[in-house]
Amino acid sequence: MYWQIGEFLSKESEKASFGDSYIDTIANEIQTAFPGIKGFNRRGLYRMKQFYETYRDNENVSPLVTQISWTNHLLILSGCKSDTEREFYMRLCIKENYSKRQLERQLDSGYYERYMLSKKRILPETVKKLGENPFLDSYVMEFLDLPNEFRENDLRKALIRNMKDFILELGKDFTYIDEEYKVQVGGDDFRIDLLFYHRGLQCLVAIELKIGKFKPEYISKLDFYLETLDRQVKRENENPSVGLLLCASKNDEVVEYSMSRTMSPLMVAEYQLQLPDKSILQRKLQELINIPQIGD
Repeated sequence: MYWQIGEFLSKESEKASFGDSYIDTIANEIQTAFPGIKGFNRRGLYRMKQFYETYRDNENVSPLVTQISWTNHLLILSGCKSDTEREFYMRLCIKENYSKRQLERQLDSGYYERYMLSKKRILPETVKKLGENPFLDSYVMEFLDLPNEFRENDLRKALIRNMKDFILELGKDFTYIDEEYKVQVGGDDFRIDLLFYHRGLQCLVAIELKIGKFKPEYISKLDFYLETLDRQVKRENENPSVGLLLCASKNDEVVEYSMSRTMSPLMVAEYQLQLPDKSILQRKLQELINIPQIGD
């Protein structure tokens, strides 16, 4: 309905000798005929016109417009700067079935910029083979409300308490299994911080938490956990287990050196406990896009 109204207003405004003021006239007539009706004031009608004019020539988006709520459309229109970003959030809304609050959070956390920056990193071949990479290079966990000083155990417990928000950040294909998941090798017990299952990748996902900067020795421990899961827990119909190491910070060169000889499907990512500055993320993404490619 909003699309059709927007199309009507757009075409009539082009024909009207007084342009967009035509909409003001229509809004006044509607309010006079139907006092108190919501959404059909001057602002609402302009939004419908903008909605139609933004997407009318985009063949990729046209089939998607009816699949998300009008409220979410308005958030995307006001919060995105490009056709690519708008299409990204529309498809994400459809895939993840976002509510208004969930979409607002993803927009505020710069999810699009973080996702696009993550796509540029080099992935282990074993992860590439599983299909589209669902892992980010940077995770935002502003919902934890942790004190200035905390331990890894505090971080893990806070994630468990806020699992709904953590799943929103990870993606709804992640299914939580357990915390401190126990495995036994050679008679000794070992515990994996968090264990998930990813429906799309069809594999177990072991998450290890570190409150400090990434260290190379963290790789061997997670590698050990993945081997144990594959030998003892993974089912025949499932893909090899994947590891995600979450650190407070990391040096990409140190990470690259540390992982250069491992064959395990594991990744290292940073986490932040506050919402990022979106302007910084946008600048980083623009810089990455503008980097000359070999052969240019």
